[in-house]
Parts: sequence; structure tokens; C-alpha cells
Amino acid sequence: MEKMNVEVLFEKIDNATDTVQQHVNETYLDSLAMTLEVFFHEHVAEEIDDVLKHKLQTIIKDIDIHTYQTEEIRKAVQLAILKGMKGTTQQQHLMTPETVALFVGYLAEKVTNGKEKLRVFDPASGTGNLLTTVLGHLKNTEETFASEVDPTLIKLAVLNANLQKKEVEFFHQDSLTPFLLDPVDLIVADLPVGYYPDDVRANDFELKADEGHSYSHHLYIEQSMNYTKDGGYSIFVIPDFLFDSDQSDKLHAYIQEHAHIVGVLRLPESMFKSEKNIKSILILQKKGKGTTAPKQPLLVKLPSFKDTTAMNDILGQMNTWFSANIKN
Repeated sequence: MEKMNVEVLFEKIDNATDTVQQHVNETYLDSLAMTLEVFFHEHVAEEIDDVLKHKLQTIIKDIDIHTYQTEEIRKAVQLAILKGMKGTTQQQHLMTPETVALFVGYLAEKVTNGKEKLRVFDPASGTGNLLTTVLGHLKNTEETFASEVDPTLIKLAVLNANLQKKEVEFFHQDSLTPFLLDPVDLIVADLPVGYYPDDVRANDFELKADEGHSYSHHLYIEQSMNYTKDGGYSIFVIPDFLFDSDQSDKLHAYIQEHAHIVGVLRLPESMFKSEKNIKSILILQKKGKGTTAPKQPLLVKLPSFKDTTAMNDILGQMNTWFSANIKN
């Protein structure tokens, strides 16, 4: 039944977004933001021109968003965002793949198991899909925060969270500038990869480059450590080359000093167009009083998500590892 509902809802969102796009000379993603706002408030803003207003009123009269489950809404919105991102070339606009987001959610549940009143933060939230997927796995979240600098993406993220009735406090800022935020229990992020253009700002970081631009993915790891409680966890989607690049010695030393490496999981190669795009998932625990590194970190090369037998086998082994190594 769910597939039906997701498809029906996606078609309605898509149809409304196309209608908006024909009237307001905007991109699909900007038009989608306007559409989701209409769906959320269940009425059309006064300033919208009469022809478009009438068309949108007809569309929303035909749909009750509250009859859909949270997960159905998340998936339908995700499909619309993916459609809008097709053909956009900016790497940082790409969404975390569904299977990866679900896997991060599974890991988040494992490392926080038994913890009450969790505070969670995604410093690179994009459209909010990774964060809302993870929140779907956590039962004990008290406060959630997210940060995004891109105005279109943060607008979509806010609406995405609102439609799913998830309470998230958003920061619209460059995530490598200081936050008015107390340290949290868990950070999840699909790290933006590339050079950080603001050398002056980068100067405040231990992981700044000795010369030239610093790597933003390195700075994000340090920034995340700054906002993680002692003993708290970070789960990052990282480029596979993270520990082999020209500035990786510095990163190694930094992690060694501030965190325990809990695990590294290499995502299936079949998910990626080319070898240089392959990603892994890195789990860190910030060092604190009484924290110790696991005797043997969780090092896994994940099989194809389509190979259910191999996947179930790996998950069984991982569950055993978490039971033995993670004590909250």
C-alpha cells in the first residue's frame, strides 16, 4: 500500500510544482518550496496571482496531507527533490542516497541505544533528508538542530521537517562559523567535499591547510567535534579517500587526539558511478572521562544492498559487535 501512497503523493506534489514553475520564472526546487508551503498551510498565499491561485486551490482541495504517514511524506518529498536535482551540477546539492541514510539511521540507533533525551545535530543538512531519516530511527530525541547555508535547500529542509511533524531548529549560516549551540549527543552529516574558500575563517581551525585552501570536509569534522559532548558520537558519510589525501596526516593526528574511531564502513562500490566517488561511513566517539576505544574497531566492507542474504549476514555480525562494544 505504501508504494501506492508515495507515488500518489509524489504525483500531486510534482503536478503542483510544475504548475507553479510555469507561472513563476523559478527553478523546479524553488517552485517545489512554494508548493510544499501551500501543502503545509493548506491554503494559498494572498499575493499569488489569481490564475495560479485557482489552480493550486483545485490541487489542494483534492488532497489531505494528514492522511499520509510520516515516512510516505518523506519519501514523496524526496522523490520530488531528486527530480529537481537531476541535471544540477553542484556536487553539494546532491542528496544522500536513501539506502545510505537508512544505514546511518541504523548506526545512530546502535550508538545511542539506552540513552535518554538525545540532542542531535546535522551541520550539513541540505534538504534535511538524512536528518529526518535518522530521526525516524531514534525513539528518545529531545532536541534536534540543523544548519545549511543555501537558501533554497534550507527552505526545503524546513518544509520537509514541518510536513513530517518533526521539530528541528535550523541555523541558516555557514556551518564553519560559530553556533549558538550547546554540545550535543549525536552528530550526523554527509560531509561536503572540497576546498573551503574562506582562508581567514579556516585559520581558526587546527585542521587548516599549511598553505592554500583547507579541505572543508576536514574542517567539518573538527567543527563537529567542537559541538559534541564528551563521550558523544559522530556519524559521517565521508569520501573514500579521506585518509589518503595530501592533508590526511594532520587529520589522523587530530582524530587520534580527540576521538576514538568506533568504525569505518565502506559502502558498496555498485552504488557509485566511478571509483573516485566511492564513500564510506565513519563513526567517531569524542574522548571523555571514562571513554575507551573499542578493542577492535568495526571495519566492514558492505555488500550490495540488493544482496539480502549477504546483507543480513553482515547485519547479524554488526549487531553482535555493537552488543559487545557499545555500552551507554
